Amino acid sequence: MSKFSPNAFCPCGSGDKYKKCCGIYHKGVLAPDALALMKSRYSAYAIGEYTHIIKTTHPDNPDYSAEMRTWKTSILAFSKHTEFLNLKILEFIDNPHEAFVTFTAYLSSGVLNEKSRFLKTKGKWLYVDGVLF
Repeated sequence: MSKFSPNAFCPCGSGDKYKKCCGIYHKGVLAPDALALMKSRYSAYAIGEYTHIIKTTHPDNPDYSAEMRTWKTSILAFSKHTEFLNLKILEFIDNPHEAFVTFTAYLSSGVLNEKSRFLKTKGKWLYVDGVLF
């Protein structure tokens, strides 16, 4: 993980300090809902916190890999070569075991529009997949 100040504003755009926002989820607190998880994953990519990405990805996700070293390298390369400029949440559909977050992420490489799907497995929200639009 790159060195990121706990007192810096959180990359998710909440306006809160990282240590009181997504930083708590990166340290192991379970996200209370899929929206908090989605924002924490965005922040994890922004600062290169690859362990959070790996731990919060559902095994059915197409990017999920048992080859952790390769997966870690891929996440870190993406994080290092991409500037995460802004995150806009467009819609949040919250259900007890499946939820959807539609967002726009503004990156140095372009704009990413996605409707992400999350499943709650054994009390923990995990990112399953997303549809780009």
